[in-house]
Amino acid sequence: MSDYAARVEAVMRLAPVIPVLVIEDVAHAVPIAEALVAGGLPALEVTLRTPCALDVIKAMTTVPGATVGAGTVLNPTDMAKALDAGAEFLVSPGLTPQLGEAALKADAPLLPGTSNATDVMLALDMGFERLKFFPAMAAGGPPALKAISAPLAGAKFCPTGGVSLANAPDWLALDAVICVGGSWMVPQGAPDVAKIEADAREAAALKA
Repeated sequence: MSDYAARVEAVMRLAPVIPVLVIEDVAHAVPIAEALVAGGLPALEVTLRTPCALDVIKAMTTVPGATVGAGTVLNPTDMAKALDAGAEFLVSPGLTPQLGEAALKADAPLLPGTSNATDVMLALDMGFERLKFFPAMAAGGPPALKAISAPLAGAKFCPTGGVSLANAPDWLALDAVICVGGSWMVPQGAPDVAKIEADAREAAALKA
């Protein structure tokens, strides 16, 4: 495993679940982050799907114990903005040469999306050994990833997309899976922080 992969894996091993967050009001950022960290989920993926996402990242980085990353990173411009906002890791739905080269040049931990063997082979060739499997359920679920990962032993994954508390154990039981990404802990709208913390504790108790 390369030093770069080790840095990405360090984030993946913070907890069995990385919450995938779509936050539309920056005022919700700190309460949500505090609840998730208190519940045992310190790695937080803030998707760049809302106008306030970068401000949300900035706000969440002030929460003690939070390791804040940016999701839905599509290109080097997104990457640069996310890093400027304080993101400590990056997650993308796929991988382009432009994004991959920019991430490696910046030495920015990137978890690039893959959905088939060709994607994984290309990612490995570029120097990425720790990958997102997306959209996890639509791409075939645990049986598909088990089959894909068997001949590609250098790759380890964070399945995301359709992952739930009910099926997360099936993913985490795979040798190739380090953690999963999930959005079920934080529904959109005004946060119920007590419920978020309780749901986070339940997710954090899952074992990879």
